[in-house]
Amino acid sequence: MTSNQIKHSRSAGHKMLNKVPEVTLFFWIIKILCTTVGETAADFLNTNLDVGLTDTSLIMAVLLMVALIFQFRAKRYIVALYWLCVVLISVVGTLITDNLTDNFGVSLITTSIIFSIALGITFAAWYASQRTLSIHSIVTRKREAFYWLAVLFTFALGTAAGDLVAERFSIGYFLSALIFAALIAVVAVAHKPFGLNAIFSFWAAYILTRPLGASIGDALSQPTPDGGLGLGTTVTSLIFLVTIAAVVAYLTITRRDVTVSSEPAQPSIS
Repeated sequence: MTSNQIKHSRSAGHKMLNKVPEVTLFFWIIKILCTTVGETAADFLNTNLDVGLTDTSLIMAVLLMVALIFQFRAKRYIVALYWLCVVLISVVGTLITDNLTDNFGVSLITTSIIFSIALGITFAAWYASQRTLSIHSIVTRKREAFYWLAVLFTFALGTAAGDLVAERFSIGYFLSALIFAALIAVVAVAHKPFGLNAIFSFWAAYILTRPLGASIGDALSQPTPDGGLGLGTTVTSLIFLVTIAAVVAYLTITRRDVTVSSEPAQPSIS
């Protein structure tokens, strides 16, 4: 091997297999389900179990940190572990926004602006450091750290934006869900036929699925006088958690969402 090949081999040793699933229909289905659980589970713990917003936030933050420790230590994409982190970060993202609005009186407009700026700074720092925002290149711990930080801010931003549209602007949960679904459709159309940048399209859709899922969750769980179907947070959370578990089990068996770069590379003899 030449000296350049040796250097490349050594640097490759610091890389991991891609830790993020392929973006398929299953990805978006589970993502929306996770965002719905993030909304209803936070309400269930805070209100139904009377844990309180502060204690709920601390408990879920600890669970998220534990899950992320295992996620960072993993050397490859593990379906159940990855989506467990997404579910927990969805709940924590919701609770961050709820704490700012309920405990500190920060308006939803302000929180939406704050998290938009925070997300923008995260993307800028990520790109400046790694020269890419692609989720198909999460092969180092630094990139993984940027990825999960961006995901956290998308959930916090989506929660603020969803509540702002549905509640502050009094549009209602069902109409809000239709609005955000339409915006996602616009992004999809702009990407496929008109060639909108794939990375920009992905993150735009990723942000928009949060308020979509939250609106769906509220539409199902909230009492009928408040514009919901009255299923309650317990039933709604259970329905979506069971559905997530079923899809995750399917993907674990079939491995249909494993990216090519997530498979072990063939050994080189050069």
